[in-house]
Amino acid sequence: MPHLLIFGLGYTASRLADRLRSDGWRITATRRHADADTLAFDDDPSVRAAIASATHILSSVPPAGDADPVLARYGTGIAAAPARWIGYLSSTGVYGDTRGAWVDEASPVGTGRRTARAQADQAWGALRPDMRRFRLPGIYGPGRSALDRVRTGKAHRIDLPDQIFSRIHVDDIVAGIKASFDGPPGIYNLADDLPCAQNRVIEAACDMLGMAHPPLLTLEQAALSPMALAFYAENRRIANGRAKRLLGWSPRYPTYVQGLAACDSTGA
Repeated sequence: MPHLLIFGLGYTASRLADRLRSDGWRITATRRHADADTLAFDDDPSVRAAIASATHILSSVPPAGDADPVLARYGTGIAAAPARWIGYLSSTGVYGDTRGAWVDEASPVGTGRRTARAQADQAWGALRPDMRRFRLPGIYGPGRSALDRVRTGKAHRIDLPDQIFSRIHVDDIVAGIKASFDGPPGIYNLADDLPCAQNRVIEAACDMLGMAHPPLLTLEQAALSPMALAFYAENRRIANGRAKRLLGWSPRYPTYVQGLAACDSTGA
């Protein structure tokens, strides 16, 4: 039976775990604190036993401060693990601001606001020659989409007509990871086929719900949180051709239109 150890059972990793369990996989996962289904991250004996027995290992844990907590605590064990597949969920934020230009896996990294993420990405890449790194843009899906923000009155339209973002439905990430189990190691951008302005997504969500579009605001008028404001500090388009060529992957939801429709059908 294949056995996946997941560090950090968050939104995307939980979706992957559910899918693989339905396929007959054994899943072991960590959280900060143990519960009925997970190990505590700092339970060294149990986690190290899982590292030694897992056929597949995935980290979805972001850096904490300037360090990657998984590498800091368990990196040596993972480097020597008998697992035949090891993956890391990274971010397209490692590419920094390209003023809307396309980036692929060969583009420079480490020039943006997410220095710690870029350093972690590089450190995971150096850990083993068989690493898979998945660089992910904005993630959405059931319970976490523009539909939810519109319903709760938290959606904004910002007057930045040239600001472009890429995004990916969570189930397309799951499909990309699964495709990589039989694919070559390396770096893979998993993004949909239509980078576009966030306003288009918000407007589409409003139209689906029969609600008025929120007013068009400047960044100053929107009074966004520092985290939300940082979202608008960079502008790029993410190319996904490598995953298509080498993994035989293509997004089930190639644009936000199909992706939001799927979220709407699930009641998200």
